[in-house]
Amino acid sequence: MIILKDFQNRNINHRLNILKVSQKLSALHIGPAFSCIEMIDFILNRILLQNKEQFSNFILSKGHGAMALYAVLNELGVMSKSDFESICQPGSKFGGHPDRGNLGIVASTGSLGHGLPISVGIALGKKNKQESEKVIVLLSDGEMMEGSNWEALLLIPSLKLSNIWIFIDHNKSISRGKISELHPNLMPISEKLKSFGWDVLEADGHNYEDLENCYRKLLHSNNPKAIVCHTVKGKGVSFMENNPIWAYRSPNSVEFDKATKELMSQIL
Repeated sequence: MIILKDFQNRNINHRLNILKVSQKLSALHIGPAFSCIEMIDFILNRILLQNKEQFSNFILSKGHGAMALYAVLNELGVMSKSDFESICQPGSKFGGHPDRGNLGIVASTGSLGHGLPISVGIALGKKNKQESEKVIVLLSDGEMMEGSNWEALLLIPSLKLSNIWIFIDHNKSISRGKISELHPNLMPISEKLKSFGWDVLEADGHNYEDLENCYRKLLHSNNPKAIVCHTVKGKGVSFMENNPIWAYRSPNSVEFDKATKELMSQIL
C-alpha cells in the first residue's frame, strides 16, 4: 500500500530533521523522540487531520518527546521551518518541552504526570457540551510511575469519559535503565488498565497497520480507550536503540554522519 510507504518514509524524514537540529545543541532528547514519532504522526495525520479535528485535542504528556511533535507539526506546516530549526536557541518560542500557547500545543508538559489529568477537564467539558471530538493523550511508560496518572486512570472510567484515548509509549526504558529491573511492578500495564474499566489493545508502535487496526477496533467502544504501543527507544539508529545514554544527548559529527547514513538507507 502506498500509504505504508509514505508513512515509513515520512517518519524517517522526521528523524533526519531532528538529527539536523541536534547539531546546533549540546544535548537533545533524541531517544525518547525516536520512540514515539510514528505514534504522533499517526495521531495527527490519521486520526485528527482525517476527522477534521483540532490538533489542540492532542496532549503530549511525555513532554521530553517534544522533538517528535515539532517534527510532525513542521511537516504539516503548523510550525514554520525557521521555528523548527531554531528550537532551544536564544529567542526561540520552542524549548525542549512543549509550551502552551504555541500553535498545536494545548498544554505545557515538561513535568511528567500532568497531561492525563489535564485531559480529564477538557474531555469532561466536551462531554457536557455534547461535543463529539476525541481527547488524545500520549504517555510514556516511565511517566506512569507518577501517582497523578493513576488517579486520572481510576477517575476517567468513573466519569464515563469515553472520549478520552491514551497511547502509551511502552519502550520499557527510562534514563537510568530498564523498567523491568528498576520498577518491575509497573507491568503488565494492559491488565491494570482493563481492571479499572478501560478498553485496551496492544500494538507495535512503529507499525502503521497495527496502529490502524487497534484504532478501528476501539472506535465504537463506550469506554475510555488505551493502546499500549510497544516501541524502541532510539528507533531507527542501531547504536541508539535501547541505549539509555541517548535519553539526553546530541550526536557528535561522526555519530551524526553514521546515523544519517543508516536512516537514509531505510527510505523505500
